[in-house]
Amino acid sequence: MTTEKKKKNIVVPIILGVLLVIGIVFGIIEWNYYSKHVDTDDAQIDGDISPVVARVGGYVKDINFEENTHVTEGQVLVKLDDNDYKVKLEQAQSGQKGASAGVGVAQSQIAATQANTSTAKANVAAARVKLNLANKDYARYANLIKDGSITQQAFDQAKASKESAEAAFQAAQDQYNAAIKQVGTTQSQLAVSSNVISQRQSDIDFAKLQLSYTDIKAPATGIVSKKNVQKGQLVQPGQSLFSIVNDGSIYVTANFKETQLEKIQSGSKVEIEVDAYPDEKIQGEVYNFSPITGAKGSLLPPDNATGNFVKVVQRIPVKIKIHPSKEMLAKLRPGMSVKASVSTK
Repeated sequence: MTTEKKKKNIVVPIILGVLLVIGIVFGIIEWNYYSKHVDTDDAQIDGDISPVVARVGGYVKDINFEENTHVTEGQVLVKLDDNDYKVKLEQAQSGQKGASAGVGVAQSQIAATQANTSTAKANVAAARVKLNLANKDYARYANLIKDGSITQQAFDQAKASKESAEAAFQAAQDQYNAAIKQVGTTQSQLAVSSNVISQRQSDIDFAKLQLSYTDIKAPATGIVSKKNVQKGQLVQPGQSLFSIVNDGSIYVTANFKETQLEKIQSGSKVEIEVDAYPDEKIQGEVYNFSPITGAKGSLLPPDNATGNFVKVVQRIPVKIKIHPSKEMLAKLRPGMSVKASVSTK
């Protein structure tokens, strides 16, 4: 009995000693780790998500994708019924043809009036020559009538010729002025028609643009999610149809306590452990820091001046770039929970 009691008395201190040693070793290991690392499990996978929004309204004619499938940038994913937009384009093109016809008529009129102007100008020159001759004859006959060298009848004929030449010259001048005015009027009409053509071309360009919007294309390469559209559905301009998680845009957002930021710097190495795949470690690095705390960026930010102040440690979102393998990258999804460990060496 005494021997058994002695053994029991020896075993208990040995067990306690072993536990104490294990505790000390564990404490040293933990102290050594946390003296060189800053951890948080308030972190998740993030990524660039591109919303796809309808730019024109219409009924959905075709859907060329399935939810959670991979698509490429520029791929037509949804086709809207485009009959209305084709009719609008034809109307704009018809309006341009009418305006072009008006320009053709105005150009023909300009050519005709310019020809009339040339003729009227020649008539003015001819009338001016005749008027000069008539004026000279009249002046000569006026001198002769004083000398009695010609009869009164001859003088009257010279005077009548002069007056007739003046009238003819004035008529030719009026005709020329009218032709010049007509040219100006026709040129104004041509300018108006040209402006109409320009406006009709703008209408055509706008109609083509609206028609092109009936093909809803992928804005980026990635995986489609949040599908909110069905065949035959009437969509409105600005309506969100689905989203695309962009390839190669995956990163981690870790919300560290403000008291931890002193040891974290841009470029610090980070080890990421994804909850869904705990046996696979991902390496990364700190990229940048949010300019505000998570609480300050919330819908209802706290106001510490209300009189009910309770100090709470705030968290700062930190963006971490990660470098997973191609296989691992295909498994990651925005929103997954992760644990981030930043090396502070």
